[in-house]
Amino acid sequence: MRRIAIVALIAVAAIGAAVKFTTYADAGVTPTIPVDEKAMKQVEAGTYNFDKAHSFIGFKVKHMGLIEVPGFFRDFVGKVEFDASDITRSKVEFTAKVTSVDTGVTGRDNHLRTKDFFEVEAYPEMKFVSTSVVKKGKGLILNGDLTMKGVTKPVSIPFEITGWAPGNERSASKMGIAGETTINRRDFGVNYGSNMPNGIPVISDQIKVVLQIEAAKARTAAPASE
Repeated sequence: MRRIAIVALIAVAAIGAAVKFTTYADAGVTPTIPVDEKAMKQVEAGTYNFDKAHSFIGFKVKHMGLIEVPGFFRDFVGKVEFDASDITRSKVEFTAKVTSVDTGVTGRDNHLRTKDFFEVEAYPEMKFVSTSVVKKGKGLILNGDLTMKGVTKPVSIPFEITGWAPGNERSASKMGIAGETTINRRDFGVNYGSNMPNGIPVISDQIKVVLQIEAAKARTAAPASE
């Protein structure tokens, strides 16, 4: 049961999402990745939908204070409303189906779906909705609300735009977003787990979120012929 619990708490963090989450105000968050002005200026304005086949919403949790054990969500949707003239007016939102959690161990994943963790029957989804984008120092921060297991908390997400690829007749234009963050699982009512005799938690409270997003620009529908 202890081993099942280990990765269970990993998944609790996996919303999010691109980026660096924290449930504290962005005043205490410092972007570590400087803005790539060249990459950002290349991105065309418009709506970009997450390309699930080329994106990853993952998570890591430290086990016994030793190593980070990973997992991810298979089913999610999201979009970026990118404002090329003023990135601070851009918006991001995404939703993950918590039933799709995958840590590579069936028994562990099933435990994650119980009341000990995600309680998927009552809370089948986790969602992030941005409230602002701000420039801080040489980096960017995405602020928003993260809802998980019926609890909504403000989070701040340092992020980077990794690049843009122009489209053609066969493929839409695409942009890349990447980053990672840390959230506290107890902020979202996930308290399952215990400490070892030396006081070190079997599963850390701090959960790292890893996000690699490739998003495709939505195509404008061709006008109907008369």
